[in-house]
This record gives sequence, structure tokens and C-alpha cells, in this order.
Amino acid sequence: MREVPPTAGLPLVWRDLIPAGHHLEHDLADFLQVPEVQITCSGTAAQIITLRTIQRESKRRKVILPAYTCPLVALAVLHCGLDPVLCDLAPGHFDFDPVKLSALCDDDTLAIVATHLGGRVANLDLILELASDYGIWVLEDAAQSLGATWEGQPVGMIGDAGFYSMAVGKGLTTYEGGILLTRDATLRTQLKSTAADIAPFKWNWELMRSVELLGYAALYQPWGLPLAYGLPLRRALKQGHLIEAVGDDFSDDIPLHQVGSWRKAVGANALKRLPDFIRNTGARASERLARLSAIPGISVLTDTWGGQGTWPFFMVLMPNARARDAALARLWESGQGVSRLYIHALPDYPYLQGRLINTDTPCARDFASRMLTVSNSLWLDDDAFARILTEIASSAS
Repeated sequence: MREVPPTAGLPLVWRDLIPAGHHLEHDLADFLQVPEVQITCSGTAAQIITLRTIQRESKRRKVILPAYTCPLVALAVLHCGLDPVLCDLAPGHFDFDPVKLSALCDDDTLAIVATHLGGRVANLDLILELASDYGIWVLEDAAQSLGATWEGQPVGMIGDAGFYSMAVGKGLTTYEGGILLTRDATLRTQLKSTAADIAPFKWNWELMRSVELLGYAALYQPWGLPLAYGLPLRRALKQGHLIEAVGDDFSDDIPLHQVGSWRKAVGANALKRLPDFIRNTGARASERLARLSAIPGISVLTDTWGGQGTWPFFMVLMPNARARDAALARLWESGQGVSRLYIHALPDYPYLQGRLINTDTPCARDFASRMLTVSNSLWLDDDAFARILTEIASSAS
């Protein structure tokens, strides 16, 4: 059996596991062409470190989030004792609704989290304008967008701070990990100080993550993914546990610790192949995007003006929820890399209900009900992609 992962992650090779004197922080800074980066144990940890740092400078409590994003973004805000305020999306898109975002900003707003979703680049113009008017911090959640740019700058460096994820299946991975960056030298020093205070080195976590990284190196291949990914997916779908099927079953217990030197060395070794990997996935996406977009009745999300994103997968909006579910009924268990990104808009996760401000978000709920993802993995061959096109076209008609 072979299984295509739902997202195009950079596979590890055995040479990556051998420390070779590379320095991940230095090499990532060179890759992004930024002064410095900070490695954290996850993208969520990077967000928590940032929020902890900036809340020391202000008594404001509100953090505005898109109503459709990773639930961990909301959990990170709650972890810091702040108030997550949801903003609805623009119809048929992952960007904020501009009118609703403007109405939510006030003198109690600490930060806006702008999400570059699934490698696609968000429109930051209005966010930056509102932030300037109200003295609001802009945090860029660029979890799956390492290598993406907006108007020539790496995403994550346009606002006040930004973070990438190095979790499983991302463009670069240390099994779990995060990259935190800012253009402000003073803030960089403060972020390091916060990390030293709240995220010490923990041997138990580092040992577990190191073993998991070895497992990833062995199993993130077409012949290993049926066991590591396909079997748990089909079990969860059979039981009707959709949140578990896509890995959205999070808790308030967010690990905070340092990343060890061996995992950093693995990441630094793999980073040498990342530029070619991004170019190859981009070239493949360009050809396949045209074929997907030609299907009547659907839309495929692309970057806003000025953005050049990465392509771990395609986000496809079907004409309605029934069409989306019909396509998934044929494709989700097929092993061809078709999936859902997040199961719900944020207000509809049981573990977040009653904990969020402003849950009237119809466009986010519509977006969640109509969207499916198609992998851009190098292991998805042309014949399998053609079958996916046929099934999506049939479901959309």
C-alpha cells in the first residue's frame, strides 16, 4: 500500500540525522534574509512567548483572531489569560472581513493575529493601517508559509512579530518546533528573555520528540504513511471522530520547553534542500492549479496581491457543503491526499465553546463547511491527480 500525505512536507534522508556542524538559527536567518531567528518548541509556543512579552507592556486584553484558523491559536491566547475576539472572514476567503475587523478594533485591543493560511499569503494592508491607528500589535501566524513573501519581504517580518511551524508534514520539520522572528532588535531581546523564563530545557520532552523525529524520518514515505497516517485516519472516520481525523483534538496543556541540539542539527541539514523543494512544489502547483481552477462551480484559493506563497496543498471551495461532503466521501479514505484543513470554525469546537468573544461568524462557518484540501505532495502522481479532478468535478456539478 501507498499513501499520499495531506500536505507536502519535506522528507528527511538518513544524512539529515548526522550532526554536521550546521547552526539552524544562523542558517534560517540566512535563508529568510533576516537579522536573527529564535527556535521554539512549536509555533504555538512562539505565539505564547510573543503574547507574554507584549502583555507586559500593556493592560489591554483583547486579541483579534480570524474565526477560521487552527484552534491552537485561540488556546494560546487563553493560555496567556487574554481574551480571544473572533472576527468573521470575508465571504469565500480566509482574510478578515474588513468592515467587521474595523468595528472590533478599540483601545482595549492588544494584538491582531493575521493568518497566512495553508501557505497562502494574507492581505495585511488594512490590518497594518488599523494597528497604526489604535496602537495594536500585529502578529503574523505563518505556520505553513516558511519561504513565502509579501511585497518582497518574508511573511512574519511585516508585522511586529511572526512565527512559523516546524511540525510534522511542514516544509521543514524537527517533528515539533517553531520559528519566531521580529524586525525589532529590542523586541528580539525581550522575546529571548521571556523564552528563558517560561520554556526551560526538559529532558523528557526532548527525548520523546527525538524518538518521534526518528519515526518521522522512517515513516514519512509512501510506504510508511499507511501505518503512521492512514490507519489512524480511517479509524477516526469510521468512528465519526472528525476532529481527531484531522488532528484538531487539542487541549489547554501546551508544552513549553527548549529544542535540543540534535533536532536543530537535523533541521539545519534538511534546510539545505528546502529552496529546491519550494521551487519544485511551486512549479508543480502552477500546472495543477490551472487544471483545478478550470472545474466549473469551485474556487481555488490563491495569494492576495503582492503575495507569493508556498504550496503544501490546494484549498478548494466547493459550491456548497453537500458537494464538499460528496467529494470527501469518495476521496478522503482513498489514500490520495485529499482531506480537510480544520473541521470547524473556531466557535464550533466543543473545547472552545463559551470561551470566545464574538461567535457570530457566518462566513467562517460557511468557509469551514465548503472547503477541502488537495495535497501538493511530490508523491501524488498525475494519474491520481486526474482521478481527484474527476471526483471533484462530479461532486460540484
